[in-house]
Order: sequence, then C-alpha cells, then structure tokens
Amino acid sequence: MAERELRRMSRTELIEIIYALKQHEEELEQQNAALQKQLDDRTLRLEHAGSIAEASLALHQVFEAAQAAADAYLESVKAMNPPLPSEPPQSADNGGADAE
Repeated sequence: MAERELRRMSRTELIEIIYALKQHEEELEQQNAALQKQLDDRTLRLEHAGSIAEASLALHQVFEAAQAAADAYLESVKAMNPPLPSEPPQSADNGGADAE
C-alpha cells in the first residue's frame, strides 16, 4: 500500500491490518517449525541409514574373518588326521581271478 493510503485509513483499519499481518506471521512461523521438524527427521533417518549400512559392512567383515578362521581350523585338523581309506587296498596279483 502506498503511504498516502495508509495515512487516510482510520486507526481501527490500521489495527486490523496489523492484526492480520501478525496472524499471518504466526502461521508462517508455525509452518516453518513444522518444515524444520520434517527436515530434522529426514536428516536423522539418513544418519541412521548410514550407521546401519556401516554396521552391516562391519558385520560382514566379522563373518568373513570367522569363516576364514573356521576354514583354517578345518585344514589344520585335516592335516593332523589323514583321511581313512574307504576301500581296502587291493593286492597286485588280485588272487589270480582276473588272469583266467
């Protein structure tokens, strides 16, 4: 509004304008607070998502190390205990059954 229009208004009209502007300002502040809360929630979720991904990666590394240790243990047990033969060894002459 132009300055002349404001000068011609009555005191009641000016108070009404100030009151309406103040209400609009309060609405904008509430909207701003709500949007800030949404932004903070989203940021927090992103931070948690990052920490969950990092934890998952760390667990994966722990499981890989555990698997490597288990494999090494099995190899050492196999090296200390040679496998048992599954079939009895056959003699060189086979009892002469094949020769006939």
